[in-house]
Amino acid sequence: MDLLKPRSSSGAPIDTLQLLSKTLSIPESELLAIASLSYDEKYRLIQIPKGDGSFRRVYSLHPKMRFVQSRINTRIFKELTRFPDYLFGSVPNKNDPSEMEIKRDYISCASLHCGAKTLLKVDIKDFFDNIHQDLVCDIFTSIYKISGEALSYICDICCKDGFVVQGALTSSYLATLCLYKKEHDVVKRARRKSLVYTRLVDDITVSTKVSNYDFSQIKSHIELMLAEHDLPINNNKTKIYYSSSQPLKVHGLRVDFNTPRLPSDEVKRIRASVHNISEISKKNNTKTSVAYRKEFNRCMGRVHKLKRVGHEKYSLFIKILKDIKPLPSYRDVKIAVSAVESLEVSFIKGNNDKNWYERKYDLAIYKLIILGRSDAFKKLVADLRKRLQGIKPHGR
Repeated sequence: MDLLKPRSSSGAPIDTLQLLSKTLSIPESELLAIASLSYDEKYRLIQIPKGDGSFRRVYSLHPKMRFVQSRINTRIFKELTRFPDYLFGSVPNKNDPSEMEIKRDYISCASLHCGAKTLLKVDIKDFFDNIHQDLVCDIFTSIYKISGEALSYICDICCKDGFVVQGALTSSYLATLCLYKKEHDVVKRARRKSLVYTRLVDDITVSTKVSNYDFSQIKSHIELMLAEHDLPINNNKTKIYYSSSQPLKVHGLRVDFNTPRLPSDEVKRIRASVHNISEISKKNNTKTSVAYRKEFNRCMGRVHKLKRVGHEKYSLFIKILKDIKPLPSYRDVKIAVSAVESLEVSFIKGNNDKNWYERKYDLAIYKLIILGRSDAFKKLVADLRKRLQGIKPHGR
């Protein structure tokens, strides 16, 4: 067993729509109805401006497409796949080969490169747009033993015009798996040379603790691997970095220490964000506004970065934020009551076993947490919580 290759923990083949229906717990009739949607119905194009003036093509999915792709993620990618330890990003850790929980975020990825003296960064150009449907079918066939009409269906659901697209829920998993045939061999070659190899979606990083290391050999292996999958390299972002000339960074974190650190300018921006939200909170009625809540949540997310890297300022900043939490308004009361009433209707219709019902239920709980911050709504919150107790999602 090669632990450096992604693999499935299930050996049961899926070759019919009936078996796929059973695996996903979606009726065949519903699967066919989703497949019958036109491409314009399945995907809606959204163009997001990039820093270089070009546009990133991202797609918004039809709700039914989101539903079936979410089920593919849950029942196949998350439940069955064992991912090797050099892959990071949208990778679950419940099936790690080592049977240990490995965090798979960008901070954990960067931590493997700490103490590096020389870095090689390889960026794949337009990664998603270059993952062809043939490769997607190969992933499902070779790793998950899916074939026949089940294969045709699932590949069509995961692709548009023959390629993986940004915005599809399954795309990040497929992008992570698409190099499965060759990448393990490149990793073995890197480790023989005491090099550290990681990939976070489309960002490949190789590091060494040797100063001014010559990466030409491993770089050629990576280029050959990508060429065999028709994946072009972004030469503008593919570079070698030396600790003697600049601080080394991986995924925005400095790695020329024993643990990953945020660059000083990033810490300054976080400090400024905390100061800004603190000043805004002093204005009358600000803390009950939607705008304040959005800005507060954004600031909280930035501060949590400090916690992940063990920064000394985290405790101070989090204390400041806890004292200026957003407060509920009467608008929140209407939204919370409406959310509970909607769940009660859905529960009566027998929808409490649906994924979307569980999401709506959790969102309603969050809304009550917000309401509970004001003594004026304590009684209402208690009543709504009691009502939610009687309409829990199936299995809770």
